Amino acid sequence: MQLQPTRTPPAEGCIDTQVVGNILLIGINRPAKRNGWTPTMFRQLAEAYTRLDDEPELRIGVLHAFGEHFTAGLDMPSIQAHLERGEKVVPEGLVEPHDFGKPGYRRRTKPVVAAVKGICFTVGIELMLGADIVVAGEDCRFSQKEVQRGLMAGAGATLRMSQRAGLGNAMMLLLTGDDFDAPTAYRLNFVQKLVPNADVLKEAMAIAERIAEQAPLAVQATRLNTIKAVEEGPAAAVADFPAISQRIFASEDWAEGVRSFVEKRKAVFKGR
Repeated sequence: MQLQPTRTPPAEGCIDTQVVGNILLIGINRPAKRNGWTPTMFRQLAEAYTRLDDEPELRIGVLHAFGEHFTAGLDMPSIQAHLERGEKVVPEGLVEPHDFGKPGYRRRTKPVVAAVKGICFTVGIELMLGADIVVAGEDCRFSQKEVQRGLMAGAGATLRMSQRAGLGNAMMLLLTGDDFDAPTAYRLNFVQKLVPNADVLKEAMAIAERIAEQAPLAVQATRLNTIKAVEEGPAAAVADFPAISQRIFASEDWAEGVRSFVEKRKAVFKGR
């Protein structure tokens, strides 16, 4: 699947959004610089994720990249001053793109599938681990190389790598910054599907379309409860069951789900 950006990116790059059905395609668009991240791109990504959450007709996002690579990581000259001064590159009140509960920011409620190809370094890994499902190209290369630049990975890698891969495996990658390949990322549960590079976006879209067919309220509740179980423990997730069930049983989609079962047909959900 080949997707063309809707505009030529400025020098500082941009996030290119396109709507296909109920899916918001969120494209990293700075291929001339291997999609190196600038403050402008971070702000626009947060705006895109906020749009995904706020527009009822949108049910899922697909994060992808234009060009050969997902991203080579941060564009250090453009972002160095922000890091040193502790400045926020994303305005408060928006959805935080890495989705780890940063104070002052909203957490995403709708799912995102990440389509990763080529080089996926540093912030790219953290963004894909902040998504819900990751499809990667078979020749993809990864590295969480902050320690090689005098930094600590500060956007979720220290949280999620150990959750997915275990402490020793996380330490091996975080403390060396060494490259690792796509089969390793799959083995360590960072990636859910490996496909030929040319098929990455097509496969991510197929997964997104399948999820978009389901009841949106049920999908969001399931996603959030699963994340709560990981972050706060099973007891906290179980405690939410009664309130979640009440909301779902009061929805039109629940009634439609029951009708479709009785009538032996595919349900048509409205998200309300």
